[in-house]
Amino acid sequence: MRWPLLLTRITDSCQLIGIRAIAAFLQLELFWVYTVCFFVRLSFLRDGVMSKPRINAIYVTFLVVSLLCGVAGALQAPTLSLFLTNEVKVRPMWVGFFYTVNAIAGIAISFLLANRSDNKGDRRKLLMFCCLMAIGNSLVFAFSRDYLVLITVGVLLAAIGNAAMPQLFALAREHADRSSSEVVMFSSMMRAMLSLAWVLGPPLSFMLALNYGFTPMYLSAAAVFIGSILMIAFFLPSVPRLEQPVDEKVVPVSAWRNKDVRLLFFASLLMWTCNIMYIIDMPLYITSELGLPEGLAGLLMGTAAGLEIPAMLVAGYLVKRFGKRKLMLYAVASGVIFYAGLVAFPFKAALMILQLFNAIFIGIVAGIGMLYFQDLMPGRAGSATTLFTNSISTGVICAGLLQGVIVENFGHYPVYWAATVLAVLALGLMYKVKDV
Repeated sequence: MRWPLLLTRITDSCQLIGIRAIAAFLQLELFWVYTVCFFVRLSFLRDGVMSKPRINAIYVTFLVVSLLCGVAGALQAPTLSLFLTNEVKVRPMWVGFFYTVNAIAGIAISFLLANRSDNKGDRRKLLMFCCLMAIGNSLVFAFSRDYLVLITVGVLLAAIGNAAMPQLFALAREHADRSSSEVVMFSSMMRAMLSLAWVLGPPLSFMLALNYGFTPMYLSAAAVFIGSILMIAFFLPSVPRLEQPVDEKVVPVSAWRNKDVRLLFFASLLMWTCNIMYIIDMPLYITSELGLPEGLAGLLMGTAAGLEIPAMLVAGYLVKRFGKRKLMLYAVASGVIFYAGLVAFPFKAALMILQLFNAIFIGIVAGIGMLYFQDLMPGRAGSATTLFTNSISTGVICAGLLQGVIVENFGHYPVYWAATVLAVLALGLMYKVKDV
């Protein structure tokens, strides 16, 4: 089974931004194999506490909720530009303005919610509240075609709803820490489920939007979020706050003062800027400058998306042997090879082979990078996870501006020279971050 070619760019801050032809040509059966492997692997993630069936059920629920929230987001994001253009009927300038406002609001709201969740309250209840706001956002987009309503009420609800994923990962980290389980492997598995959601969600999004309309598509996303809330309410635990010793208490303002946190943030920002510049530009580059088939974009992205999943799982297995810092350095080095390869070998066979380095780069950065932030900010899992996701959101803004300016003035090819330079800078910053 092969997915059809998709036409508009994806704009979610977590995965596959800017793709015109998305994850289209992979065998669906491959991902069923991965899904089964996830749940089989759970039986090996136990050491005393994790041998209890109840704990295993909780971990399965974390994986399923991660998949559901990812699918709900992947149902909405890919067709947003199409929705604004065809349904709301706004000019391209206002479409771009919508994305900018949405990204800025998401960064601000996620920081506020992260600080609150780390200091007081029940993170599980906050997670359910975020999903409830996501339902409200889906309903607003399902029934409103007023641009002002969408960019105010819709963006506000979306910003709160988008905080659900960082809160889910933070809750999983806290629960894994308390149950003395394998944190890195489990987080990698959750991130792999999110990647799986972004392989399956966009085709479903276009199928619903183009065949049945945008209202059923957004209502479907709302239904998935309702299912997520029910699973969170009935199966996920509330993790009590652990009081840290006085000499280990983390002062909230100290996180950004930590040199290693700053270095990791800017390194992550540069990594995601490179990735997003590539994803935005690649479909245009291979057709307009290389003269390759338009469908190749989907094949390249689908190959990378599929390879990312085993890359995440292998990284989770190897992190005990090599440590997070070494794996991140290997990942960024793979990114340098990938972008330099795009400059040196602009033909089809090389582009396919280079996707292996792309998958290693993104698979490790997406899985281990978030845990690196959490380890550098002990006791503040919500803020650490949000700082990681905000490095992606900021990368979206920077990549869009850079790619547009470079293409407008110099063409598509220099975009990959710029990405190579940024990747080298990210490698230099990453080298200076301490190991944890």
